[in-house]
Amino acid sequence: MELFIFARFHARTGQETRVEAALRKVIAPTRQEPCCVSIHAFRSIRDERLFYIHSRWIDEVAFDDHVGQPHTVQFAEEMQPLIDHELDTTRANLIE
Repeated sequence: MELFIFARFHARTGQETRVEAALRKVIAPTRQEPCCVSIHAFRSIRDERLFYIHSRWIDEVAFDDHVGQPHTVQFAEEMQPLIDHELDTTRANLIE
């Protein structure tokens, strides 16, 4: 069953540019993963410190594999000190 991921990132004050750069850096290699259906990064128009990733995976096993990829591990390590909360990721299935 296809898996949808919603990830939220709220930048620490003054870290917005670095958060955006980290997001841009991880998107391209993630799109190259064979089991990634799609991935996009977003920035809120109401809160310039708030960013999101929305991605789609063929299944949960594929996303679990993604989490262990070097570019994903590096992204998580780079992102953690730039945001003012723990990593916030939701795994979801489509309601049809």
